[in-house]
Amino acid sequence: MKVSYNWLSESLDLSSIEPRDLAEQITLTGIEVDGVSEPGLELKNIVVGKVLKAEKMPDSDHLNLTEVDVAGDETVQIVCGAPNVKEGQKVVVALPGARLSNGMKIKKSKLRGYTSNGMICSLEELGFSDAVIPKNAEDGIYVLPEEAETGTDALPYLGLTDSFIELDITPNRADALSMRGVAFEAGAILEQNPSFTGVNLNEEPTEKVEDYVSVAVENQEDTPIYKMRVIKDLVVRESPLWLQRKLMHAGIRPIDAVVDVTNYIMLEYGQPLHAFDFDLLTSKDILVRRAKGSETLVTLDGQKRELSQGNLVITNDNVPVALAGVMGGQNTHVTEGTQTVALEAAVFESSLIRKTAQSLNLRSESSSRFEKGINLADVQNALDHAAALIASLGHGTVVTGTAQTEAAEAQSKTVVTTPQKINRTLGTNLTVNDLERIFDRLNFDSEITTEKVAVTVPPRRWDIEIEADIIEEVARINGYKNLPSTLPHSESHPGELTYSQKIGRFTRHYMESCGLSQAISYALTTSEKAGAFTLFNANPIELDWPMSEEHKALRQNLISGLLDNVQYNVARQSKSVALFELGRIFTRQEEKLPKETMHVAGIMTGSVMENSWQEAEVQVDYFTVKGILEEWFAGLGQEQSISFIPCKDLKEMHPGRTAKVMLNGEEIGFIGQLHPTISGERDLNETYVFEVNLEPFLTDSDETAVFKAIPKYPGTSRDIAFVVDETVLHENIVNVIKANSGKWLQSIRLFDLYQGDNIEEGKKSLAYSLSYVNPEATLKEEDVSSDFDQVKQALINEFKAEIR
Repeated sequence: MKVSYNWLSESLDLSSIEPRDLAEQITLTGIEVDGVSEPGLELKNIVVGKVLKAEKMPDSDHLNLTEVDVAGDETVQIVCGAPNVKEGQKVVVALPGARLSNGMKIKKSKLRGYTSNGMICSLEELGFSDAVIPKNAEDGIYVLPEEAETGTDALPYLGLTDSFIELDITPNRADALSMRGVAFEAGAILEQNPSFTGVNLNEEPTEKVEDYVSVAVENQEDTPIYKMRVIKDLVVRESPLWLQRKLMHAGIRPIDAVVDVTNYIMLEYGQPLHAFDFDLLTSKDILVRRAKGSETLVTLDGQKRELSQGNLVITNDNVPVALAGVMGGQNTHVTEGTQTVALEAAVFESSLIRKTAQSLNLRSESSSRFEKGINLADVQNALDHAAALIASLGHGTVVTGTAQTEAAEAQSKTVVTTPQKINRTLGTNLTVNDLERIFDRLNFDSEITTEKVAVTVPPRRWDIEIEADIIEEVARINGYKNLPSTLPHSESHPGELTYSQKIGRFTRHYMESCGLSQAISYALTTSEKAGAFTLFNANPIELDWPMSEEHKALRQNLISGLLDNVQYNVARQSKSVALFELGRIFTRQEEKLPKETMHVAGIMTGSVMENSWQEAEVQVDYFTVKGILEEWFAGLGQEQSISFIPCKDLKEMHPGRTAKVMLNGEEIGFIGQLHPTISGERDLNETYVFEVNLEPFLTDSDETAVFKAIPKYPGTSRDIAFVVDETVLHENIVNVIKANSGKWLQSIRLFDLYQGDNIEEGKKSLAYSLSYVNPEATLKEEDVSSDFDQVKQALINEFKAEIR
């Protein structure tokens, strides 16, 4: 909204405040100001001149040689190229030494041997945009009215001594999309009550509006208010300079007096209007309804519009003549020959106007105001003001009465709060008198006591409805800068991570140290992906209104998202990819919200170590991923509680290279190779994954970590090699060794695994190194030998091992 300082001063006394100071005050009370412009600052030595003579320059087909009176000692000769320059016109003259808006400096010059002492200016040369220049001045100079005084400064006639405040209006403050709304806002800042010029409406008593038009609406929710007045015996002519000036500076092109008045009233009241040529209406019946699917309308911009059933249209004899609230039709628009005008003022349902403007790409000043809201109390006032002004400018008469249908009535709202609530919310100590003064500045009626604040909000502020709105008004009028600054009153506690946060941080740092990069995937995925890679049977939780099929269900695993990420990277020539994710999965609960469980998952494909002059390439395998998990469990202090059990239940995993991860006999996850079929579908080489439920590790244990000193006494070791069935698991062997090795066993290490020549088919040869340490004394040979013999016998008994 571009606010003219001079226009605003018609309703307020602004003599004590400069435009930039006013703009700053408006910003401080909550309406953002984009900037303040003063177009006349750069324009100097520009006066009103009268063309005394205008003749074609010899040997030129477009230049004119003019004699112009600028009230000096003598007339000046100016060469002018404008096609519309004529003798007797009052024009804008830039004398030598003048500077125009584009920075051009005017000098005395010669053209084809003729002296030119200045320039007769067009509006464009004075800084006006092409979009707002009146039609009769588009290709030439602008002609001032006859009453312009020769030799005086020309800038005031064009409003170029004015200042303009550009407001960035938010949707909740649509009341400030009018000069009257801004006047009330500025009045609250300056502690003034704005005063507006009354409407002098003279109606023709012998004629009634009922004899001209009859209005009706199909749906009162679509059109709560619809009114129409008739002005007859008009002569449509050019608008006076004051009206053109206001419109041009507001960014609107002057057309003619009738159209210009409707735009002027829209700027003044915020109430859009539309004028129909009454003589082009085929009957007096006006109906507002939804468009039918097959209807079309040629709008004022000359475009043929295909109307949809959601469009609201004004019809005459069931034929659309205007798009309600957006644009009029070409079949009834006002022209120079118009003698009778049917003038419309209405309130339309905002969402319909927004959808129509959006679907037809026809956003306008009118549609934006209907979208944001209209002051119901000013609909009739705006219509009466416009009718009186049109009649005055066109020497016409206003037919008595208003054709109307009203289903909505402008009503004031009473909002109640308390002084204590206001002061407690804002941190202030405002008294009853302070509050009364604030609401008086806002022009709100109020009844205030020490226990109650009852504020009557006029219809022009339809954004105020609840207690919080009133408190906001108090805050901004009293001044946001006057709100006290206080520090919170609370004890200071040193910040630290919770136990679960520590585990999460440790997990991230550990996985990154193992060469895995953290990935973050969407929690929403397809139903198929959501149900994959799970060790439980449950239907995924699907959204009622998903944004797409790819984001339809809440995930029940992390692997699916990581797998998509790996596929994306491999497709872009990243052959070795290692990722992990720390995130939540979601499972269904009966008659409850979904259960959220924290998981950690990883995925690896390609090489662990690249080929180099020093080292050979090492491919990712099952044991690479298993080793990462084992070391992570060791970091959590849970290595003694973890076991791995072969698993063939997961259809997405390789049946021979997959294991369940068990914590004290409870299943908490899985590890293994992605099924070759899935790998092939995604163009991946061997890919290994793991996923573990992190919840069992997030509860702080009562156990305290105990550090032991390094043993002072030397230990010893024994190696054992034996042959067992290839089905025997390493984990079972380790458990038997631990159970039978005595109290001095320190560690067990598998250092050889062999199948092939000299080993019976279906068998495997294993070699272990057992380390023994007595922390309190030097071990005796007989103690270690006795324990070692016990281990060998146990292996023979349990697995029928052949000791080598």
